[in-house]
Amino acid sequence: MEFKKDETFFTGRLKSITFAVKGAFKLITTEHSVMVQSSVALLVTLAGFYFGISKSEWLIQTLAIGLVLGIEGLNTAVEKIADFVHPEFHERIGFIKDIAAGAVFFAALTAIAVAAIIYIPYLA
Repeated sequence: MEFKKDETFFTGRLKSITFAVKGAFKLITTEHSVMVQSSVALLVTLAGFYFGISKSEWLIQTLAIGLVLGIEGLNTAVEKIADFVHPEFHERIGFIKDIAAGAVFFAALTAIAVAAIIYIPYLA
């Protein structure tokens, strides 16, 4: 199958958006960690409406959710590529996968800090 580049701006962007939505759907419906993180994102979004958080709190919360889900998507891609390249356990592949998981960990810690800063005053 020969690759044929779409030369028009509009249809090219439309195809890109279609691929991105398809990828996001695959991520949410197949990866358990993303399912959990999406559920937490939904809960804090509902909490935001319940507590009536400010516009700036919404902005920071939205960025934190996007950060975690975006980094998790990249982590999943790294893991899938690593498993494709070397399906058996390999120490160097494990090292790479651990680093990618560490990036998710930092993003999650950041999101937890954001949630604490936003919601603890509403709960106190």
